[in-house]
Amino acid sequence: MSKRNVTVRMKADYEYEAVNPQGNTVQIDMYDPDQKKAQSPMELLLSALGGCSAVDAVLMMKKKRRTIESFTVDVEGIRNDGVPAFYTDIHMSFTLVSPDANELEFGKVVALAVEKYCSVASSLNPKITYSYLVKKPE
Repeated sequence: MSKRNVTVRMKADYEYEAVNPQGNTVQIDMYDPDQKKAQSPMELLLSALGGCSAVDAVLMMKKKRRTIESFTVDVEGIRNDGVPAFYTDIHMSFTLVSPDANELEFGKVVALAVEKYCSVASSLNPKITYSYLVKKPE
């Protein structure tokens, strides 16, 4: 078993900093959108899910020797109206720009990334859906 940890320290009423043992920091805030300087904890959860899935998908496409000109994952979470305002649904939209990839193989890679290899996705309980698109370079 592998163990990970971070320490979260309060900087101000709505500002926090998370630090891992290696000293890497992530700023967190709970301000309204017009005052926002950092992501909220719930936005960080979406970022972690998108980042984890992206790394796995990109590594698999590179293993298939596909050219990656650009790669993005847009992650959208729908939250419960009550308290706690947890995610009831999460949708990730993967876009790959590649001259030599196709939809079928990319779809299989995305499915493996989300359903099998992404530790963050495996740690979540809500329904997670995804879509994918391969674009040819312009």
